[in-house]
Amino acid sequence: MKRKQFDTLVIDVMEKEQYDLPLHSHTYYEMVYVIKGSGEHYLNNNVFNYKGGDLFLLSPGDNHYIIFNKKSKLVFIKFTDAYFQDNKHLSPDSFSINSPLDIMQNQILKEEKLVFDEPCKSILRKTVENILSYNSRIDVAFSPLIFFQILSIFGLVQEAAKANNLSIDEGISTNGMISYINQNIYNPQKIRIKAIAGHFNIAQNYFSNYFKRNFEVSFKEYIDDYRIKLIEKRLELKENSIKQIANEFGFTDESHLTNYFKKHRNISPSQYSSTLKKYN
Repeated sequence: MKRKQFDTLVIDVMEKEQYDLPLHSHTYYEMVYVIKGSGEHYLNNNVFNYKGGDLFLLSPGDNHYIIFNKKSKLVFIKFTDAYFQDNKHLSPDSFSINSPLDIMQNQILKEEKLVFDEPCKSILRKTVENILSYNSRIDVAFSPLIFFQILSIFGLVQEAAKANNLSIDEGISTNGMISYINQNIYNPQKIRIKAIAGHFNIAQNYFSNYFKRNFEVSFKEYIDDYRIKLIEKRLELKENSIKQIANEFGFTDESHLTNYFKKHRNISPSQYSSTLKKYN
């Protein structure tokens, strides 16, 4: 199911005992802020436990649904591409390199949950409260005040990402390279040395030394380690078959994935899953 939205900005509040939407995606971008409650947020192929103060970022094409374990109150800030285009004249230069929409689409933020420490956690809560206080106005989509409040949320996301050692700032070449690799880990063609070197204007024969010097690990070791950890997450979640996981990560077939996994973990994916069941 794909939910559609034609208004450039919509702000909704939900307070219920149970989340009543099935697995779905959107044609728009969505920030989900948890005011109170607890449960699980299923986002793409990951599951995150949530509680009050958590924030999740969704972009078109992401699939998600939520399970309430305790009565929850959520705020949904939903906007289209046009919202930031219409307010482009208000955007600071600092967002010209890494725009809000780039941040929303960043794959790292779909694999890792942001943790907001103080004072960012309190500032985020107050910012959302400010947005809700102003939401009764009919011109909310055209309000510079609301736009700047939403921009401030992106600033807090960048602060939290930095504190959580998550590289989402494309303005820094080394972080930008890691972000590019992490976002394209599912596409083997895009993470070949030739493709990455070309994307970052680095000579192919210099790339391996450049990577090792900047990240203190070889390029191949980094790719293998990150890919294996993501595959392990999929197996732990138990929602996808080995065939589905193989397709997601660009392996030619299940056998290819099995051989790759055994090479790095000395155990097959099926055996890994069986081990998890044994200890759970």
